[in-house]
Amino acid sequence: IFIMSLSSHRSANPSNDGFTDVEMGPLLGQTAPSRNTHNHRKSTAKSSIKSPSLLENDNNAYNLEDVETSEQHEQQHKKRFQLSRTGNLGGIKNPKDYGGKVMFAAIMYSFCSVSMVLTNKSLTSSYNHLIDGDLNVLLVIFQSIISVICVQICKALRWVEYPAFDIRTAKLWASVNLFFCAMLFTSMASLQHNSVPIVTVFKNIANIITCMGDYYFFNTHVGPLVIIAFVIMLGGAVLAALNDAKVTLLGVFWLVANCLSVSGYVLYMKFAIKNVKLSKFGMVFYNNVLCVIFLFPASVIMGEFGLFVKSASLHTPEYFLKNLFAGFIGFFLNFASLNCVSQTGPTTYAIIGSLNKIPTTFLGCMIFAENITRQTWFFICVSISGGFIYSYAKIKDNKRRSGRSG
Repeated sequence: IFIMSLSSHRSANPSNDGFTDVEMGPLLGQTAPSRNTHNHRKSTAKSSIKSPSLLENDNNAYNLEDVETSEQHEQQHKKRFQLSRTGNLGGIKNPKDYGGKVMFAAIMYSFCSVSMVLTNKSLTSSYNHLIDGDLNVLLVIFQSIISVICVQICKALRWVEYPAFDIRTAKLWASVNLFFCAMLFTSMASLQHNSVPIVTVFKNIANIITCMGDYYFFNTHVGPLVIIAFVIMLGGAVLAALNDAKVTLLGVFWLVANCLSVSGYVLYMKFAIKNVKLSKFGMVFYNNVLCVIFLFPASVIMGEFGLFVKSASLHTPEYFLKNLFAGFIGFFLNFASLNCVSQTGPTTYAIIGSLNKIPTTFLGCMIFAENITRQTWFFICVSISGGFIYSYAKIKDNKRRSGRSG
């Protein structure tokens, strides 16, 4: 599946720099506002990522994506749509073949986004009864190591390219990586202390903070429909938390901390990329290498490393495979999102990202036996609907800007 996704992306869009999902797969190390709604901006240069889930953490990213698309990319998908109406899909003899690729790309992206959230939730909360404490920092280290191994293997096979490790680049990137580490750790902590539905809807708040930062630092215009979406998302998330008896002050603290760290990472990245030029896989490599360097001493000082070594109940194939799966999915989510964008287009990609919240919310409730009241469910649905309105508003703004530039 991994090779098929990569080859499909290359054949469909060889020059595209790609898209990512910090919310659902933050281990990707790419910039994007989370998780789960998407912010599309036009760029006159080649496609670039300027702000996951994930990811759907989806770590959830985790999921908040601010995808910038080039005009060439938009025209490519318009042409593909026009060809589909005439029955000639760019040389594809059987239109069903194209439909199958689109379906495969959408399913793989959704699967990776949702899997990241559910797997990390299991790792952070399902083993606490076996240990006296938590291992959130160590979990981030485990998955970062797996991501580094994956990207190095891809480089050795010449599937991806990025420069070798350079200490000067690492020093320049270190300040960005501090936000990255905070984003991953707070994402794990928020999943440990809150239910999956609450975490899912609260990640919308990161969009609000990021948009406020964009307006303050970069004078980005905010339309009235976006403001309405923000009110709905924020109101639904707050009321859902107030009506959930299991939500604690500690849980809310980690939720807010995660939203702030995600937005801080996204906004600071816009300054950092002016001084440090890294490809998307260069970001993956440096973010995860530096994450291990920074967090491993912290795990030793906090006693997490020693706790893990002493906890024989965690030295099981199941625990190892879950960490391996989470790390690989976090990395593979990059290819899945690239393939989804190249096969479907940025608009469909944004809609799929919003739709991912629905299975994430309900599967998280079912798998982890969350007891949620009808009132809480109502407010969760309100917040998710705000996410859909936000996606629609950004797509509409993008089309309006495209019309003006044309």
